[in-house]
Amino acid sequence: MLLTVRDLKTYFGAPDSPIRAVDGVSFEINSGETFCLVGESGSGKSVTALSVMRLVSPQTSFHPSGSIELDDQNLLALSNWACARIRGRRISMVFQEPMTSLNPVYTVGSQIAEPIRGHLGLPKRAARLRAIEALDQVHIPNPEACYERYPHELSGGMRQRAMIAMAMACEPDLLIADEPTTALDVTTQEHILELMQELQERRNMAILFITHDFGVVNRIADRVAVMKEGRIVETGKKDDVLFRPEHDYTQELIASLPSNLDRQTPEPVSAETTPLVSIADLQVYYPVKKGLLRRTVDHVKAVDGVDLTIAPGSITALVGESGCGKTTLGKALVRLEQPTEGRIVFEGEDLAALSEAAMRQIRSDIQIIFQDPFASLNPRMMIGDTMLEGMNALNVGEGRADRMERIGKVLEEVQMDREVIHRYPHEFSGGQRQRISIARCLAVEPRFIVCDEITSALDVSIQASILRLLLKLRDSHDLTMLFITHNMEVVEYLADEVAVMYKGKLVEFGPTENVCRNPQHEYTQTLLSAVLRIENPDMSGSTLA
Repeated sequence: MLLTVRDLKTYFGAPDSPIRAVDGVSFEINSGETFCLVGESGSGKSVTALSVMRLVSPQTSFHPSGSIELDDQNLLALSNWACARIRGRRISMVFQEPMTSLNPVYTVGSQIAEPIRGHLGLPKRAARLRAIEALDQVHIPNPEACYERYPHELSGGMRQRAMIAMAMACEPDLLIADEPTTALDVTTQEHILELMQELQERRNMAILFITHDFGVVNRIADRVAVMKEGRIVETGKKDDVLFRPEHDYTQELIASLPSNLDRQTPEPVSAETTPLVSIADLQVYYPVKKGLLRRTVDHVKAVDGVDLTIAPGSITALVGESGCGKTTLGKALVRLEQPTEGRIVFEGEDLAALSEAAMRQIRSDIQIIFQDPFASLNPRMMIGDTMLEGMNALNVGEGRADRMERIGKVLEEVQMDREVIHRYPHEFSGGQRQRISIARCLAVEPRFIVCDEITSALDVSIQASILRLLLKLRDSHDLTMLFITHNMEVVEYLADEVAVMYKGKLVEFGPTENVCRNPQHEYTQTLLSAVLRIENPDMSGSTLA
């Protein structure tokens, strides 16, 4: 047995009134095995992983009981210096967000070479060659050039590969992967999972994989443990946990998957329906400047000649991999990005041709909800003041009393208490902050909303409640939505029509049923084939749809 965790408890705060983040967790991992730890945010998954790595601060936490044994060596009994010799050499970790884990002022290669020199004692030149080899093993094109680049110069998928290269450089016995594919599109996610399994087979490495994506669990796991409130409530072989769950909480999580929700059959959009939003030959180009005089030598074509119509009262999904132009298109629709060419017609008015002053007059009709609510809510303002600020700026409501009453009503509509107006964003969970962002949007009474990846980082149960809420609000407020996402199961549950983007262009558009069941474009077919689904092998003969 490579790793044995027994009755692990990790508490934060004062000993007389602790926060029990991990409360008596036990599990084992064999060499060459993939062990998945699943559960909602706050269940203790990441704290368990950090405890195994001995990265939980002793100044803010303590372990009242338990042991973490790596080949019969109790890591909790080791000094910090002894643990530092094990971290990176025998146990490595890939974190969820590589941009916050990689040092922005050092090149990618130098950060990979650092643990190689520290653990293996190689000289600088040999460490550089070993780091380039590690980059090549994770299939990064031109690894020599990548060695000299900084983290911000790489895409999200490339940064995640670089993090894996760093973790794998010293050939560890155990790799801990904490939500490494959560924010990645399905094609990049599939590449990362294939890469990790390839490296695992080559080195007989064990993987502790933390996730809330059951499609990923079905794709890679040997055994699964389900965590809730700091405890493991169910553990077993993958097929037993996914398809024959015994605990109520596991059954609840499985039932919250988009594929298991009660779907509403969308009404077909009539060809005679006058679109609420119509886009014609929309282009958003960014100049590439070089030389001493910073002359424009080329353009990045983020959105390249897109035509799209959105019917009133419909939900249109915009899908595609990272970097295809989805978010740029969404921002251009609400004029947060200035179009280079083309028309954006909203109720007969070309938004692309309007001045800033004229655009401000109809800003309340067209709103956007961003992917990260914590980044879009002002941390220094209480929720009520944040919502009131937008209503004041757009002259929505008649006086403060009327506006505060409207705020209270929309908060109740998104299933939040009116009293939250006196609290700050950091006092809420991710799902609650997303509901508040939706309420802030509704407070100015929009007619068209762009939703940019608003469920991508949410747990399955919270995601299900947000999706149900959006459908309810669409009907009660007669809203029209452009829903940007990379989750095809969410698309199948929510959307009336689907638009597929690839390299700045719209390559396929049509009713959801037609696009998802009978894709015509080669890229759409590739995108759908990479979707990880939960399908019982006893029923379908395959675990990957």
